[in-house]
Amino acid sequence: ARVDFLTVLRPTTLAALGRWTFDTETPLLEGTYAAARGAVDVAVTATRAVLDGEPVAYGLCRPPGHHAARSVYGGYCYFNNAAVAAQYANRQGIKVAVLDVDYHHGNGTQQIFYDRPDVYFASLHGDPRRAYPYVTGFADETGAGPGRGTTCNLPLAVGVDDGVYLVGLEQAVAAIDAFDPGLVVVSLGVDTADSDPLGDFALTLDGLAESGAAVAGLGRPTVIVQEGGYDLVHLGAQVSAWLGGFAGLSEAR
Repeated sequence: ARVDFLTVLRPTTLAALGRWTFDTETPLLEGTYAAARGAVDVAVTATRAVLDGEPVAYGLCRPPGHHAARSVYGGYCYFNNAAVAAQYANRQGIKVAVLDVDYHHGNGTQQIFYDRPDVYFASLHGDPRRAYPYVTGFADETGAGPGRGTTCNLPLAVGVDDGVYLVGLEQAVAAIDAFDPGLVVVSLGVDTADSDPLGDFALTLDGLAESGAAVAGLGRPTVIVQEGGYDLVHLGAQVSAWLGGFAGLSEAR
């Protein structure tokens, strides 16, 4: 019989979970560390490939990472794969921009780089007044201290379609272009698709492809790491559409 782990923990142990996680939906199981560390290794390997001369590399990271912050995990995320990729490149003197197109705000990535002037973070996501993680991702969050102005949040309304989404994406792409990074890291979530059970946007496969093409239009070395996407029937087609859009424009350049 299935046992809810919350019912078997002592109250003090349960309270201590709050020191390390911000939700109770992200379990620690046998094999969790190995899987999470493997996702980090995938992200770093993709980054190395791009730093060695590949124009783009895609890392199929599972579990995802963009909700994991410096010292807490949550949102199905344990280590922040995109942030590790960005920091790996940054330590080699490369200015990096992270573009998060997952339906949910990448609160962990934002927190890690919020006061940093050398890493730009831009995110399009469901308005946190209704969408997880609910407490970050508002438009007035633009960075702090030396990093003021290097965070760009674009919360979007329910039912955003291809056209409206692409207008927001173009704004994020323009901000990244102005930052002039040597590397772009994309947190690719396809839970923006119209069939995703955890999102409320209405992007079609064509819209996903156009989104990939818009990001490719930056013309910069790019590392793409997988984040969310929960329509398991259509997930492969949705990821392929976004990557195909990116690759199509890359081939035409």
